[in-house]
Amino acid sequence: MASTRVNGKRLAGLVLRWYASHGRTLPWRNTRNPYRILISETMLQQTQVQRVLTRYPEFLRRFPTVRSLANAPLRDVVIIWRGMGYNNRAVRLHLLARSVVETHGGALPDNRERLRALPGIGRYTANALLSFAFGKSVPVVDVNVRRVLSRVLWKMESISAVQAEKPVWNAAEALLPPGRAYDWNQALMDLGATICTARAPRCGHCPAVSLCASRGSMRRTGDAAPKKVRSFNGLPFRAYRGRIIDALRERNGSMRIEALARQIHAGFSRRNERWLTSLIHGLERDGLITTTGSGPMIDRRIALA
Repeated sequence: MASTRVNGKRLAGLVLRWYASHGRTLPWRNTRNPYRILISETMLQQTQVQRVLTRYPEFLRRFPTVRSLANAPLRDVVIIWRGMGYNNRAVRLHLLARSVVETHGGALPDNRERLRALPGIGRYTANALLSFAFGKSVPVVDVNVRRVLSRVLWKMESISAVQAEKPVWNAAEALLPPGRAYDWNQALMDLGATICTARAPRCGHCPAVSLCASRGSMRRTGDAAPKKVRSFNGLPFRAYRGRIIDALRERNGSMRIEALARQIHAGFSRRNERWLTSLIHGLERDGLITTTGSGPMIDRRIALA
């Protein structure tokens, strides 16, 4: 499956003109503050935009700077993260903020190597900060951009197919329009989020359809088989982890484990202790909670870290 030779200048012109009229208005696009962009990018990684639109300003009101986040108790950070899911992201943000204060005086660096050296920052987040906060001409490839470029540049046989990451990153860098990297990266994200979607691409509305290698060739496929996840009584462990954190938030961060168990699972009995212990150990490993006391797990107390 070879890449098509696309006219990069023409592609950029079509996509950027579309973005000028159809780009989403989002609060993190009204700032070049690296910390605020870091918060938005972390929230958006695993949460829908509509939910982030509510939580983003609330989080920034509580923790307006890197230092305020670094100096806050982790418990407070986890509490304000409520409703976002994947609570270990709050732990990673807190650790990252402390590292930025300790090693960079509270200012996120504008250098790729220094950004990547910080805990929790990978290639995507580093490039997002470099592009959106510091105005660097670098590509930003998230799931939306990868899908768009895969379809436009390579002939995808189905709507679920995408090209390997490395060639997509290389193509994204080669296509960067001079002086327009910020708008180009944001435009590709919006195109993937609103037009070139995963399950129902609206090819008739796509500004790049005339250049798209996959137009007319992608077959519709059934939903991919769901990944196997650890579950209990029909619910994934992740759901119970969220229930534990929510229960602790409601009880000022601390409660007896036996009471917690009955709150998160109405049918809990002593036969379920092994399951509960596994959940709690996982949350402890992720730095979200602590336990105190001795003896069987069910007899101890649990608290937000």
